[in-house]
Amino acid sequence: MALRTLTNTLLLLLAALPLTTAYPQSQSDRPIDQEDINTILMQSTFKIEGPNGQGQSVQGTAFIVARPIPDHPLTALYVLVTAAHVLEDMPSDNAILQLRRRANGGWVRIPMPIRIRANGQPLWRKHPQADVAVMYVPVPGDAGLEMASTDLLASDADLAKFEIHPGDELECLGYPLGLEANDAGFPVLRSGTIASYPLLPTATTKSFLFDFRIFKGNSGGPVYFTDRNRYYGNTTHLGETIRLLVGLVSQESVMPEHIIGPYSEELRQLQLGLAVVIHASLIKQAIELLPAPTLPPK
Repeated sequence: MALRTLTNTLLLLLAALPLTTAYPQSQSDRPIDQEDINTILMQSTFKIEGPNGQGQSVQGTAFIVARPIPDHPLTALYVLVTAAHVLEDMPSDNAILQLRRRANGGWVRIPMPIRIRANGQPLWRKHPQADVAVMYVPVPGDAGLEMASTDLLASDADLAKFEIHPGDELECLGYPLGLEANDAGFPVLRSGTIASYPLLPTATTKSFLFDFRIFKGNSGGPVYFTDRNRYYGNTTHLGETIRLLVGLVSQESVMPEHIIGPYSEELRQLQLGLAVVIHASLIKQAIELLPAPTLPPK
């Protein structure tokens, strides 16, 4: 009941804020692909939370990417991306997205209700074969987001060209057990390596294993690759920096353990420290299920 009251209060407060679904792709003087991808994704990754069927708060990770609008240079729509089960576990019509904005030289959080259902029907689009959900979202005009374009979602051609392989180090942002890095609500950055093979073709593999310690709350977090002076194609590419969004965290890989004793029997799950990551190509396919991006009416 307290969470429902808080949501209603936030909805009333939000009505007074300027919202936008279209925005300039970069608010700095540099092109988006020259920005530091760690900083961009830090600024565009958020905790999302809402009540489950028993009224308990459940939490996950979501990130926002820019979907360019054709024929309108440097303009795009906000697309929220997360694991589909994160939204499915929140049966109410609204969830809370913990946005942020700059203030007094720092950052403060903006808890923003977002509508995820209407009359019980999901407002997001789900990939038919993967744990990926996407939806357009309005964002307060003063949120000051820098974010990655959907063009940074890695394709099979990207993975092949840059010879992404097992053992390559990846970064991941999220909220393990709901933990935030600070009072502003920034995510926690973790790293690990690609732990399975093969990666290609992603239409067949759909996911890969990522060797990092995963917890509840990490679901939906962006997984990305960045490297400089990489050796590929039998050449070291000096001065080149590679930035790729390679997927999102779907779930933890666990091993069931059946223990039978003389007077008891127990079935438990062993944590393996492995995450299942959905390939970015499937995120891109889910985004393509959304209505074609156009400028909102003035």
